[in-house]
Amino acid sequence: MNTFRVGLLLAALTALFMTVGFLLGGEGGMIMALGVAVAMNFFAYWNADTMVLRMYGARQVDRATAPEFYRLVEQLAHRAGMPVPKVYLIETDQPNAFATGRNPENAAVAATTGILRILSRDELAGVMAHELAHIKNRDTLVMTITATIAGAIGMLANFALFFGGRRDSPLGIVGVLAVAILAPLTATLVQLAISRTREYGADAGGAEICGDPMALASALGKLESGARRIDNNVAESNPATAHLFIVNPLHAHAADSLFSTHPNTANRIAKLQQMAGQGPMPPSGRGSVPSSGRVA
Repeated sequence: MNTFRVGLLLAALTALFMTVGFLLGGEGGMIMALGVAVAMNFFAYWNADTMVLRMYGARQVDRATAPEFYRLVEQLAHRAGMPVPKVYLIETDQPNAFATGRNPENAAVAATTGILRILSRDELAGVMAHELAHIKNRDTLVMTITATIAGAIGMLANFALFFGGRRDSPLGIVGVLAVAILAPLTATLVQLAISRTREYGADAGGAEICGDPMALASALGKLESGARRIDNNVAESNPATAHLFIVNPLHAHAADSLFSTHPNTANRIAKLQQMAGQGPMPPSGRGSVPSSGRVA
């Protein structure tokens, strides 16, 4: 259902781009805006992982430097049938985590030091399984395509505002200005709706990978509480990266509002509780990740 909904939203965003492009810039303007947006997001697609990890001062770890945490991610990746991503730690007290990378073969997961201190091993397994689900579902690719189309609509709007759009537009100058203002807003709302939908999909996929939806539900409750109490100064300075994290790292947000990058945490927990009520979740008949207390 989530995949179907994302498909509909992407189709709606594409249709919006085609319509706005023709009304504001004609065929030539539409192609030019799409070309620039594709070029910008192509660069981001290949380099965003390195850029965001450097931005947060993430340090790569392995079996020698963080043996328990690395082995946990390694075990989960094997259970998911995917390559083991690079593993990073971020020195901040706010409990959070994110995944990045253009595909499963070139991916990374990052967790804050704060999350290692407050979660049990089962809860941490749920969180990292969620991040692996993002990678397995190629959510980075979906969001790159979304950003490309939304960015192209924004460029067309700027073109119309600065140059007046098509002189022969059936909308007239007032209509052109109205579309130029409203179209980027609509594109942003669709983009955020896709981001929220992918979080639900990663919750479901993470529950299947770790085999324990209630562990992920418990972790989400702790992370939401921690993120509200503890600042993440880098995220506050770079709010465009907020959608990467498993819970919103910013304090000034309204969960499940039109402009939220994340679904309401209570709604996510409720869905996981429903999944747990449907019976055991282990993939391929295997049990949940063995617990051994907190991961240091």
